Amino acid sequence: MTTTVEITRFRVSPEHATDLLAARGGMVADFQADREGFLGARLVQLPGGEWLDIVEWRSPADFAASRAKGGNLPGIQAFFALIDELVSMEEGTSR
Repeated sequence: MTTTVEITRFRVSPEHATDLLAARGGMVADFQADREGFLGARLVQLPGGEWLDIVEWRSPADFAASRAKGGNLPGIQAFFALIDELVSMEEGTSR
């Protein structure tokens, strides 16, 4: 089965790293409740205040529908609010 993978690199100030981790559960719960085709997510901390969010979707259409919703729920908004800078966003296929 192939899936769509969203890879987002972003920066968070070191003093908000703990807050980001605390907000993560709410974001994932909102995705599970509201995002068709959401399969799971992994958050990876990199050096220098950078993070990778690796999210797996059932299809490109599911990913596109999620992007269109943006931060429509409180848990998602709380997580997004802690991001200081979006570095990059990529979409790929897992095989």
